[in-house]
Amino acid sequence: MNEFEKNVQSKRNDAVDSGVGFVASFGFFAIIFIIATVVKLIAT
Repeated sequence: MNEFEKNVQSKRNDAVDSGVGFVASFGFFAIIFIIATVVKLIAT
């Protein structure tokens, strides 16, 4: 084992971090989609 495997900075589960990243990016694109849909409905 090398030095980085012995001294781990974060012992959190990677699945939790990837889940948070997925939800955050999905929410961001969903908000952009909702804003674009509202603008399209107002413009017509």
